[in-house]
Amino acid sequence: MASHYSGVMDEEKRITLRLPADLHEWLAAQAKYARRSLNSEIVYRLEAERAVVGGDDQLS
Repeated sequence: MASHYSGVMDEEKRITLRLPADLHEWLAAQAKYARRSLNSEIVYRLEAERAVVGGDDQLS
């Protein structure tokens, strides 16, 4: 699967994200295993899910 995220985004939006502690720990472990930052891991997983559900077609 091709990712649109190459480490540098054309435009960035900052958000505050609250996660349950166990989900945060799991994501941090996954990021460490993949040698990515936590932010990059979250972006990677969101883009992967977006590809599964059909991309930008569902924007309204």
